[in-house]
Amino acid sequence: MSAIEAKGLTKIYRTYKKKPGLWGAVRGLFRREYEELRAADDVSFSIEEGECVGFLGPNGAGKTTVLKMLSGLLNPTSGEARVLGHIPWKREDALKRQFALLMGQKNALWWDLPARESLELNRTIYGISQKDYNDVVDGLTGILEVRDKLDVMVRELSLGERMKFELIAALLHAPKVLFLDEPTIGLDVTSQQKVREFLQHYNRERKIVTMLTSHYMGDIEALCQRVIIIDHGRIFFDGPLSGIIERFAAHKILGFTFAERAEHDLSAFGEVLEKTQTQVRIRVARPKVMEICREVMGRFTVTDMSVQEPPIEDVIRQFFGTAK
Repeated sequence: MSAIEAKGLTKIYRTYKKKPGLWGAVRGLFRREYEELRAADDVSFSIEEGECVGFLGPNGAGKTTVLKMLSGLLNPTSGEARVLGHIPWKREDALKRQFALLMGQKNALWWDLPARESLELNRTIYGISQKDYNDVVDGLTGILEVRDKLDVMVRELSLGERMKFELIAALLHAPKVLFLDEPTIGLDVTSQQKVREFLQHYNRERKIVTMLTSHYMGDIEALCQRVIIIDHGRIFFDGPLSGIIERFAAHKILGFTFAERAEHDLSAFGEVLEKTQTQVRIRVARPKVMEICREVMGRFTVTDMSVQEPPIEDVIRQFFGTAK
């Protein structure tokens, strides 16, 4: 049995559609019109033990809705799901002790308490022994370099320090499944890297099942080999990270280094991305790569050449831009 299974998971929100003006408001008292929003539409996938899966999509695609259903915060309109063999919206204690949900835009720690006391409250809630608690907190605060901040009020922590303590709180009870919703949002580059390195280490050591949503492709590339892409509530890609480029990238990037310092106008072949006196990088259509390489090398003296795939972030951004 897979650690996470979703079959036809659907969530429909029914909202009142108000007519404009005073007369519209009066009519609404007697006859209301509603419209439906499918936040998740027939979502199906499975995730095995130890997998770290990126869950991607634009704002409003349905990512958070799916995570909330899998963690039991929302009941689906239809469909089925099991997390570690449990139906999440039944909210059984046996499941609550085996998963954690960390949302980068929500605070799980008590704002007016020192971080240590917030963690201690979590220890009591989960019934963790003092020895296990001390071992986990000592180990994780050391790895994340926040041991000296344990007695600082949560409100006085920096955003990066607070997010690290949020992670520690989420992992305090040693969950087998971890749902991460934008865990590095708003963090500086250094803090982002620290959190990524920690999650890499933790996933490798514990084989914890992880679902990660993030607008930072650096998070996905560092942590996930598989990605699920959702848009308008529906899944349209589920496969290896490298498969995104193979399926959706319409261009490649060619780089040429020339023997002579001169003007090399390659704008007729593609979009010029970068140009110096001896080097040019251009974006060209994938089917024309070989043809353009032959023509450029036949026309100029080329000492070096490279063919690169576009960054995954650019591919996804371009796809969602054209899909709207």
